[in-house]
Amino acid sequence: MSGRLVVIGLGPGNPDQVTPEASRAVAEASHFFGYKPYLDRLELRPDQTRVASDNREEISRSNAALEMAASGHRVAMVSGGDPGVFAMAAAVCEAIEAGPREWRDIELSVVPGVTAMLAVAARVGAPLGHDFCAINLSDNLKPWDLIERRLVAVAEAGFVISLYNPISKARPWQLGSALETLRKHLPATTPVIFGRAAGRPDERIEIFTLGEADAAKADMATCVVIGSPETRLIERDGKPPLVYTPRFSAGVTK
Repeated sequence: MSGRLVVIGLGPGNPDQVTPEASRAVAEASHFFGYKPYLDRLELRPDQTRVASDNREEISRSNAALEMAASGHRVAMVSGGDPGVFAMAAAVCEAIEAGPREWRDIELSVVPGVTAMLAVAARVGAPLGHDFCAINLSDNLKPWDLIERRLVAVAEAGFVISLYNPISKARPWQLGSALETLRKHLPATTPVIFGRAAGRPDERIEIFTLGEADAAKADMATCVVIGSPETRLIERDGKPPLVYTPRFSAGVTK
């Protein structure tokens, strides 16, 4: 007997940003797997079970959830933000590909959520109004030199860049290195948004120029959005400035 596994995105942490589809999926599941801070966002019933694990145990967590689903249970894999953006949906697919053949018969669905760069962008205006990309600064699963090459490529191509997992205790230098790399390819006046915990009570949104941006302002709860050469800042009396990237492009010049 095969059950069901649904991978649920809970958004950046504000309960108002959890979609109705995600709420229905939570109500229908019996067993919940995920990183403990994400599971702690849920108000589960007594008949629902949570299985918490460390954030670095994505594959073992996926294997356990798939085993539970294969035994006939309705299982939820919980992820922050959107589960398909640097999160658990890819880990589940990886586990299915490498796992027993019967795991491919499990009914699998992915419920999208609001990812961090969208929540941060909404706080300041529309920095993602034209072409943009997202880059994970963690080098746990890819080499740092590849990250640097991608930063250079997208900066020279005129993309707005959203940086996920910018800094941690184990990686205290990488955001600073990334900013130094980008300063060689973008104007010093380029707007940079440090969006920490967007939508949560401890939210902190700060806007700098690339020339003055300080990596120490970020932590693992921060998404850093770096504008393109065409991203603009609109000053407003008595109100925070607006940051937006025009929908048209004049092209990138060097």
